[in-house]
Amino acid sequence: MTDDGKSLDRRGFLKRATGAAAAAVPAEMHAQDHGHDHQVVPSDPALRTKALESLLVEKGLVDPAALDAIVDTYENKIGPRNGARVVARAWVDSAYKERLCADGGPAIAELGYVGAQGEHMVVVENTPKLHNLVVCTLCSCYPWPVLGLPPVWYKSAPYRSRAVIDPRGVLREFGTELADDVEIRVWDSTAEIRYLVLPERPAGTDKMSEEELAALVTRDSMIGVAKVAAPRGGKP
Repeated sequence: MTDDGKSLDRRGFLKRATGAAAAAVPAEMHAQDHGHDHQVVPSDPALRTKALESLLVEKGLVDPAALDAIVDTYENKIGPRNGARVVARAWVDSAYKERLCADGGPAIAELGYVGAQGEHMVVVENTPKLHNLVVCTLCSCYPWPVLGLPPVWYKSAPYRSRAVIDPRGVLREFGTELADDVEIRVWDSTAEIRYLVLPERPAGTDKMSEEELAALVTRDSMIGVAKVAAPRGGKP
């Protein structure tokens, strides 16, 4: 977030949510007309949360800078970069990968990534014949310590329902085409268990360092709606 007016801050966005949010979910899902209804306005809980936040700020009971700091922490520090480092370590260290797939929580904690919403982690590995996809059909359970805050589309009703009913179609909407002989497994996150996809390492990355590999890994690839793209020109 910036203070120069170039980017709308979180409260500014929420104040305009009823008008601006109509494009939020389609934009996240690549701005395509998918032929089904999207959840295009904030839910009642989101609006109530905003109203409560505004009241607390006006009464001087909450420091808006502190709220922004918390959001920034989860968006940029406790976020997808953490998960990317976990993936990269697994790609270069077979012993670590074995520990990660056997018991995700302790292995992730080895890299210092622990905290609320990540106490019980299960890591599922993609292979040439198996692709994993993560969803939370009940709400928006998500592994905050390794992926940060969930994207809008992950919390939307269409994704939560269609990921189970038509996972191949959902992947196609994200630009991920899988061969017919590739099995898709859908993992439903709960309040007790959160999932992290270990994507396939792309070809042409044998000489890359762990740091360079981490730069290739995206949030979407760790949810399972995308694959990790090979670097262009041999550089991440």
